[in-house]
Amino acid sequence: MAKCVPVAFQMLLLGATIPLLAARPLWAQPLAAPLQPAPLPATPAPIEPAAFAALVRTGTLEELDAACAQVMALEDRPRLRQLQQRLLEVVPWPQSLDGVLANADVLIRCRAPQAALTVLDRYGPGPGPGRLQWLLMQWRAANSALDHRRAALALERLTANQPASLAALALPLQRRPDGTVVTRPALDVLAGHLESRGFHQTAAAMLLAAATPGRPRAERVQQAVALLQAIPPEQRDELLETALNEAAAAGAWGLVTDLLQAQAALPGGRGRERLLRLSPRLDDAYGEWRLRRWNPSDPRVKELERQLRAPDPPLDPQGGPPALLPPSRQGSPAATP
Repeated sequence: MAKCVPVAFQMLLLGATIPLLAARPLWAQPLAAPLQPAPLPATPAPIEPAAFAALVRTGTLEELDAACAQVMALEDRPRLRQLQQRLLEVVPWPQSLDGVLANADVLIRCRAPQAALTVLDRYGPGPGPGRLQWLLMQWRAANSALDHRRAALALERLTANQPASLAALALPLQRRPDGTVVTRPALDVLAGHLESRGFHQTAAAMLLAAATPGRPRAERVQQAVALLQAIPPEQRDELLETALNEAAAAGAWGLVTDLLQAQAALPGGRGRERLLRLSPRLDDAYGEWRLRRWNPSDPRVKELERQLRAPDPPLDPQGGPPALLPPSRQGSPAATP
């Protein structure tokens, strides 16, 4: 179903590929530091001054971690700064790899990601699982510090010479209240870092080179098209066609509509005509009206305006779908646009 990336982009993909430096697969690698916050009572009480002073002098890493969570909950910034400074010194140098990772993890949670990068710089592990953990922690710290250069560099080294592993490696972004971790493919994260640094062509090349089919590829091609503002309309249309085929095959009709709208903005009428055919099947009266409104003499325009002005149908008292719901809203379109 999916088309290949246009031939015109082969040089782009080859010329913009980032050099990669490591050498082992990452699909089964565990995540660095599982983003475990210290538990807190519902309303934490302030730490007594004498107890806090003793904690800063002699507290362990675990005790300082708990204290950080407590003062952050109370928005006590002066004490938070004292704890952050102490966390830079609590583990004697030179540190072991485990000590460095634990120390950096607590600093990230204590809102001091730049200090976490300083701690990580104290250790340079050789090849092996320890280096993977160190690079993942370095990415977490740089990402939290909005240091896009170091975050991108950590991911480049993490997935060196194996670009396919970027899409397969899930990076932890945050932990939900229920304990589950929100993740995102490293490929999309790295593209975001590169975009933030102004390397739009390199980011687009990475997104276009990804092989994951269906909706993920459609969304990546859509993002790449947005990054490649200078390409000719013909090449833009060809890329959007690739994304449309992938989105339609996955049944992602909302994404199909977005892609058709982007295609309709290009010279030529193919995208507009296909969007007009799709809108009635999606029962998208507003979308169809936007395309037809330039011809007010068209009877269909008047019908669409009447539908848009009509009040919504009443809700079923049992909490079901709206009464008299058109059949086209009860399922996906029968065919691709």
